[in-house]
Amino acid sequence: MLKKGNCLHAKNYRAVKGQAYTRKKFAKGFPPPKITKFTMGDTKANFEIEAKLIALKRAQIRHSALEAARIAANRVLTDKLASDYFMQIHPYPHIILRENKMIFGAHADRLQQGMRNSFGKAIGTAARIKANQTIITVKVKANAVDTAKESLKRGGAKLPIPCKIAIAKIQPSDTTEKRKTT
Repeated sequence: MLKKGNCLHAKNYRAVKGQAYTRKKFAKGFPPPKITKFTMGDTKANFEIEAKLIALKRAQIRHSALEAARIAANRVLTDKLASDYFMQIHPYPHIILRENKMIFGAHADRLQQGMRNSFGKAIGTAARIKANQTIITVKVKANAVDTAKESLKRGGAKLPIPCKIAIAKIQPSDTTEKRKTT
């Protein structure tokens, strides 16, 4: 039985501490990130509005939380807009999280080693997020601004840090006009 303070709670891994551990060459048997799709929707369409989910604090976001945010935001967009949107997840979970499991209770003295060989076993991955970093971007047509806001609000609820939603108009690029003329 695990002691309550040493369980796999997300709050244990939220704070950014120490140097990033990303050397997958040395980490044997860590689980792959749950998030597999980073872009969804129509990648080639032209959209007028861009909505961003921006982190307000510095933290680590576990791969399972990123996947939950992606699913929640994508569900709203697909239900209301079908495929007339573009969504992108920006951070990638590079940081490998480790845990030195400690067992407390009766006869635990035979099973645990204390701080001997306490490097820990890989239990998952996380992405380090800085303050004011974009986590999710959604591009939609001008009539679907409320849907984009709702999707980012639902996605932000799955993340362990406070976030804000920023909306901006996309300026038409001059590169498409140059391609047509040449």
